[in-house]
Amino acid sequence: MQPAAMTAEEMERRLRAEFPEAFQEVSGLAITEVRHGGARVRFAPTAGSIRPGGTLSGPTLMMLADVAMYVAVLATYGWVPLAVTTSLNINFLLKPPPAPLEAACRLIKTGRRLAVGDVELWSQGVSGMVAHATSTYSIPPPNNGLTNGVA
Repeated sequence: MQPAAMTAEEMERRLRAEFPEAFQEVSGLAITEVRHGGARVRFAPTAGSIRPGGTLSGPTLMMLADVAMYVAVLATYGWVPLAVTTSLNINFLLKPPPAPLEAACRLIKTGRRLAVGDVELWSQGVSGMVAHATSTYSIPPPNNGLTNGVA
């Protein structure tokens, strides 16, 4: 098995620089594992992630699934900040309480231009997955489509 292309510490440092609104201590996001072909990301709920009725919102679960997929892509391909989501399909299985969430992503297909992944979301204190997502990311070419700096 290949080693991860980046460590969790290196990835968090770079993500804080590129996405300061998402990867600060107050955001609740933490990368707990990176490996070639997968990642785990933890989210500690914030007041803005709780919807009426005392459950975590759907957009919060979608955000965590997308972040876990992005981290798995970076762990596998290396630093490609322009990799983008081309599809994300999520099934909400159980109402998660306002408790820490963990997303486990495994890439099921990695190619030169696309990566397809499977993400399981688990909530502390709940037996069973609270959501399941599949996602596809587009991987930009190494030169980001530019030749000699000219499009």
